[in-house]
Amino acid sequence: MHIGPAAGTAVTDEIAPYDPLPSDDELCRWAARDRETARVFRRGAAVAVAAPGLSMHDRLVVTGPPAEAIPLAQDVVAEIGRGYRLFGDRGLVDALVHAEPALRPTSGFGWMHRSGSPAVPPDGSAHWLPPTAAPAVTALLDRAFPDSYAYPGRPGAADRWAGVPAEDSGEPLAVAALAWCAPTVGLLAGVATAPAARGRGLGRRVCAFVLAEALAAYGTAALVVDDENTAALRLYRSLGLAYRPLRAAAFG
Repeated sequence: MHIGPAAGTAVTDEIAPYDPLPSDDELCRWAARDRETARVFRRGAAVAVAAPGLSMHDRLVVTGPPAEAIPLAQDVVAEIGRGYRLFGDRGLVDALVHAEPALRPTSGFGWMHRSGSPAVPPDGSAHWLPPTAAPAVTALLDRAFPDSYAYPGRPGAADRWAGVPAEDSGEPLAVAALAWCAPTVGLLAGVATAPAARGRGLGRRVCAFVLAEALAAYGTAALVVDDENTAALRLYRSLGLAYRPLRAAAFG
């Protein structure tokens, strides 16, 4: 679908749900996880994916060279409205904010990712938890990571959680999940360790397990981490994940 005229000969087109995704970028593959609900747009080498309910927000993931991505984003926002949060590489989002003063940027964060085989094989101490463990996972998140987007039973988040159980009680001491996954991108979320169990490497163990499961199932594993969380950045880098600087922005 042609959105409207643009500078020069470039136009913004909407890609039909049954057509191949016009980008192999991990962010686009993740955002377009549900081609029945996501809308995909292209302008030259730039691609935008409008994904409702992606990780608790309606998100507009934009990739490509700024000269094409900026007018693409402008066209798409005119089509879908200003309720979507822009999400993409930090330099591109900064350029979009400069072009659209009504956009309010977030602080920087990172997309950590890996493809292929695990850098650190799991040691066997973590495993998938049964559905009956959901209340214990919720209680742990309430104590250790209440700001987590992923919670048991939350829309789009995984109902299967992995954990490292205590030897005596069997209660999870560290947890992680795969949530909002795409067919070729498994997203880790909800990584948390009980405060009393920190400093024992339990978060590393559960992450190594879930990473291996994600790589086996999807081929690519990824997660989002705040730049200020230096301990998490150090952990994920030690597990072989590479860092990609991102930013989000929303219309104020």
